[in-house]
Amino acid sequence: MSGPILEMRFPAQAKQLRHVRAAVKEKSLACGADEQMARDIVTAVDEACQNVIRHAYKGEAVGDIKLTLSTEDGALTISLVDWAPPTDPSKVRPRDLDDVRPGGLGTHLIRELMDSVEFLEPPPGCGNLLRMVKQIC
Repeated sequence: MSGPILEMRFPAQAKQLRHVRAAVKEKSLACGADEQMARDIVTAVDEACQNVIRHAYKGEAVGDIKLTLSTEDGALTISLVDWAPPTDPSKVRPRDLDDVRPGGLGTHLIRELMDSVEFLEPPPGCGNLLRMVKQIC
């Protein structure tokens, strides 16, 4: 199996993420991820979506997020596209783990859970494109 296995476009609101988490878990398991790997993928997607909501859209419910899951060569690729103002990828870095304070560890967690995380050139008319890859088998 290769190609898109899930495409969702949803309002950039935290209350929408319950449905996103359920769909991502279902598709991850269907692609061969075990329970722990599926939980890790769901956590990474949830954190990335929360970052889009909080930082790209600045917490304002003014835009959408498009999520695409696809498979190829035993890898699950997750793409998140938004229509927020473009983010400077050089400023999206994990905080130093010695800097102990609430929040701000989502980027670190995403990079730990996924095999590859990168910002790519978004499609025309879009703000940002984040691609995350997890090798399933």
